[in-house]
Amino acid sequence: MAELITLARPYAKAVFDAAQDQKAIDLWDQALAFVAAVAADKEVKTILAKPGLSEQRKAELFIDCFEEPLPEALRNFLSILAENKRLALLPAVSELFSLYRADLERTVNLQVSTAFELTEEQQQKLIDALSGKLERKVELETSVDQSLIGGVVVRSGDLVIDASVRGKLARMASAMGS
Repeated sequence: MAELITLARPYAKAVFDAAQDQKAIDLWDQALAFVAAVAADKEVKTILAKPGLSEQRKAELFIDCFEEPLPEALRNFLSILAENKRLALLPAVSELFSLYRADLERTVNLQVSTAFELTEEQQQKLIDALSGKLERKVELETSVDQSLIGGVVVRSGDLVIDASVRGKLARMASAMGS
């Protein structure tokens, strides 16, 4: 996946800069998420991988997947990706675009796993603490994982903070040579 991110970065940056200039970041973010979901479809992946089809034909088939006509700017972007044999990068482009947006807006989306359901008050305390620490607006997605025993695991992209009892026990066992 790291290689895909590296290849997608210049495309994501270019489309993000264009979206900023057009004051259409939200619109582009939604459009890219939508086309990325289509590109991730198994059947679409098969079409995009066919060596016998020209890149322009792949772009046309991809664009034809949509019920409504795509905006011209998005069609042009898809054509550029196709010309460069990069349509398969759409999920990574969309992911990077969303990260650029979050950085611009100073927001972060965190996935928090806990051993027990958090109350609204506990969630708000966690949001307040993390917002202060990260100097960003924090949005939480919470889930329950009873195997953690206690504590929390916080994830954001590649960053993982494991403050769970299970994690602490695993680190102790590793330190003891087990």
